[in-house]
Amino acid sequence: MLAMVLERVGQPLVARELATPVPGPGEVLLRVEACGVCRTDLHVVDGELPGVRPPVTPGHEVVGIVEALGSAVTGLETGRRAGVCWLGGACGKCRYCLMGMENLCDAPEFTGYTRPGGFASHILARAAFCVPLAARDDPVATAPLMCAGLIGWRALEKAGDGRALGLYGFGAAAHLLTQLAVGQGRKVFAFTRAGDSEHQAFALAQGACWAGDAEALPPEPLDAAIIFAPAGDLVPLALRAVRKGGRVVCGGIHMSDIPTFPYELLWEERELVSVANLTRGDAASYFAAPERCGVHANTTVYPLEKANEALADLREGRLFGAAVLCP
Repeated sequence: MLAMVLERVGQPLVARELATPVPGPGEVLLRVEACGVCRTDLHVVDGELPGVRPPVTPGHEVVGIVEALGSAVTGLETGRRAGVCWLGGACGKCRYCLMGMENLCDAPEFTGYTRPGGFASHILARAAFCVPLAARDDPVATAPLMCAGLIGWRALEKAGDGRALGLYGFGAAAHLLTQLAVGQGRKVFAFTRAGDSEHQAFALAQGACWAGDAEALPPEPLDAAIIFAPAGDLVPLALRAVRKGGRVVCGGIHMSDIPTFPYELLWEERELVSVANLTRGDAASYFAAPERCGVHANTTVYPLEKANEALADLREGRLFGAAVLCP
C-alpha cells in the first residue's frame, strides 16, 4: 500500500510503500476512495497537538470500500462502502464511556493521530467505529462530512436553537454548516479575516445572509456563535456579538491562547463552551437528518501524492470549501 507519512514533525509528508495490514479481531481493511484534508491534520503535522509520535499517516475524513474483515466483525461486509472518522476507538470502560460520552474517553484512539489514517491507499479501522454508507454516496463529496460536517453538527447542537447564528472562520466546516442551518430556517452571519472579500462572497453563495470581517459587529445580535478558526482572539469578538444569554461555541481541537477580556463581555449570562471530538451517535444522527440531504461539499481534489500541496493550500487559506485526496 502507498501512504503519505509524517516522519518528522513540522516536515513535509513522505510517500512510502508499506505492507498492507491484515485486520485483526474487530477490525476491517478499507481501500481508500477519498480522504478529506482537515485543519486537525495540520495541527498533527505541525506538532500543535500533544504527543505526536512519528511515523504517522494523517487523515481522518475517510471513505472507502471494505476489502477484508477480521474476526467478530458485525454490521459490515466486503464490498460495502464505509466511512472512518476522527474517533477511531474508545475503551468502553471509563466513566465517560459509561456515561455515553465516548468523545471524552480516558483512553481514546484517534484516526490519523494515534493510529494510521487515510492519507493512504488503504486503512485499517475498528469496525465498530466505522460509519456504514450507501452505495450511491459519492466518495469525494462524502469525505468532508466525516469531520467537517460532523463537528459542525455537534457544535450546532451545543449552540442551541437560536435563529441568528454567527460562524467565525469560513472553511470546510462552516460552508457545510451554513447550508444545513439555512435548511433549518436559521439566519447565518459569516465572519472572515479582515478584507477577505473572496471568502465572504463564498459564504453568501452558501446561503449566509451577511458576511463581514471578524472584527465587525453583525447587523443584529447573535443568538449563538461558533468559532471554527483556531484563533483565540476571536473569543472576545464573538462574545461581544452575541445577545444577553447567548452562547459561544469553540469548535476546534486546537486554538491559540484566548486573550484577557473584560468580564462585561461574559456577564448577562452569556456562555462560553467547547466541543471535543465526536461520538458514533453524532454520525448516526447527522446522516439520518433530513436537512443533511441538501448539503453539498464544495471540494478541490488532489492526487494522494499531492498531500503536501493540499495541506499548504489549507494553511494559506487558498481553499474554498474542502480539500480531498484521492489515491
